[in-house]
Amino acid sequence: MTEPRAETQAQAPELPGYRHVYSGKVRDLYAPLDPATGRANEEQLLLVASDRISAYDYVLDSLIPDKGRVLTQLSLWWFEQLADLVPHHVLAADGPTIPERVAGRAVLVRRLRMLPVECIARAYLTGHGLADYQATGAVCGVPLPPGLVEASRLARPIFTPTSKAPLGEHDEQLTHPQVAELIGADLTARAGELTTTILARAGQIAEPRGILIADTKVEYGLSEAGDLVLADEVLTPDSSRFWPAAAYEPGRTQVSYDKQYVRNWLTSPASGWDPRSGTAPPPLPAEVVERTRETYVAAYETLTGRRFDA
Repeated sequence: MTEPRAETQAQAPELPGYRHVYSGKVRDLYAPLDPATGRANEEQLLLVASDRISAYDYVLDSLIPDKGRVLTQLSLWWFEQLADLVPHHVLAADGPTIPERVAGRAVLVRRLRMLPVECIARAYLTGHGLADYQATGAVCGVPLPPGLVEASRLARPIFTPTSKAPLGEHDEQLTHPQVAELIGADLTARAGELTTTILARAGQIAEPRGILIADTKVEYGLSEAGDLVLADEVLTPDSSRFWPAAAYEPGRTQVSYDKQYVRNWLTSPASGWDPRSGTAPPPLPAEVVERTRETYVAAYETLTGRRFDA
């Protein structure tokens, strides 16, 4: 078996021919440089998915081997499945424009004017959505029927956007009128309808393959013509909750194909860490790292039917 590959450090690597622009929790952005002038290309970006992992608004010191490659390859697969619904920002995922050091986890993309909201759709009630429902009978102002419980399946996906908080701060849930104040009523309606349509389509694809997609977060940018363009990542274990369909049972917490294994360890007595302490989480044990990697790979292979080549 080939050993999984991991980054040697959490910092964004230097890439010849590119200038580092920004690093988020997981991804690093670079601007291509004109070889003749050294000036940055204003129309393109190189988007690199790292092996970093975040939890409770912290980026952990531990890296998850191959995570960036899984996220990138799974997003590319989903972009293909959704191509008839919405255009995406990818220009190239291989070839001479992709530096060898980040091959497999980098894509060259169009620069877009990004929407200042996180577009989230929910098909099942869990997480912050459940807490909101229990307090108000609604999620982000969307009323729901009484009597729903943890992991209840909704009659149809609902649009539950949040703010985009700076690194280290919490995203805040937004009502549709609040989003309309930020981006306008027409764009809010278009983004909401498209986000719920994407989740519905993804659920139709994933459920026969043995995975339920409880919720997902997508990002959009605007083209010069004002059209919504799907950007960043899509329908990965970092941006979605994936549940094994065979184990689904409403009324309890579900087994998950995402980083919930990391969250569970961090809040267990074994970690000795309290998310409310204001201190950074401890490094992950080797077993937690390996189990998390296995979960990401299993999600990719189950959904795509392809073997992940480490």
